[in-house]
Amino acid sequence: MQTSYLLVFLVTIILGGASQWYVTKTIREYSNVPSTSGWSGVQAANAMMARYGIGRLPVHQGHENEDHFDPRTNSITLDPHAYGASSVTAVATACHEVGHACQFAEGYSMMKIRAALVPAVNFTQRTWILLVLAGVFFGITGLAWLGIIFYACAVLFHVVTLPVEFDASRRGLAYMTETGALSGDVIGAQKVLRACALTYVAAALISVIELMYWVQYVRE
Repeated sequence: MQTSYLLVFLVTIILGGASQWYVTKTIREYSNVPSTSGWSGVQAANAMMARYGIGRLPVHQGHENEDHFDPRTNSITLDPHAYGASSVTAVATACHEVGHACQFAEGYSMMKIRAALVPAVNFTQRTWILLVLAGVFFGITGLAWLGIIFYACAVLFHVVTLPVEFDASRRGLAYMTETGALSGDVIGAQKVLRACALTYVAAALISVIELMYWVQYVRE
């Protein structure tokens, strides 16, 4: 068990570390490339919202690396660089987050599924490993399998997140492509959003690998 778990641990560390290195490198690179439009992230976000008629949603300046759309408040938060800077990274990030706002406005099905999974994931991610280990230690197979089922909820969440993120990037890039002021930034924006998507792919892959490991471990 120790050897196989060490192998899984190393694989996940490598995957996670490599994806994070690549996204950091790409974001930093295009943070130094000025947007051809001269727009800041917040300006790009407001322009995209106006174009797609979803209303002028609040766009807040958050902390470092805090970029997200919050469906609870129907608002967007951008980190200080994405909010105020006029760079390819800033514009790409802002348009991606507005892509999520567009999903929410039209009731995008995969976003609804992901939102429905959040309460279950919040509960199961704190308890699954305890159930698995307790089941194995006390020889209660059913308890161990319940822990596996709990962890599978987290895996499903990671998998469902992929189409949500890919679609938000697709929407953002489509807007940039059809908007003359931003069309010159599309190639760089594609690289930035592709790098960011890699982190979600890595997270999903890591969760699947770990799930397979624990399924095999309980079976033995």
